[in-house]
Amino acid sequence: MANKGFFQLLMKKKELIPLIGFVSFAGFGATFAGWNALRKPDLILSKSDPEPWQYVDPTKPQKHLTINQQWKPIEELETVREMTKR
Repeated sequence: MANKGFFQLLMKKKELIPLIGFVSFAGFGATFAGWNALRKPDLILSKSDPEPWQYVDPTKPQKHLTINQQWKPIEELETVREMTKR
């Protein structure tokens, strides 16, 4: 019964439709951003570990859609990493 009253209110006050749309879109965006912040290992939320991307599993896709992903180390970056660890 509550839905019937809600839709009747929207039919009487059509100016609320864009407002409800924008608020719904913002809520979905905030939920999606929060989900990504908690679930993605390559996102830095604290400065205690300056290089968290080293713990990302290269065999696991990190994107929502991955097409032909192949991981191989870049020689120049590996050389720089070895030089900076000393």
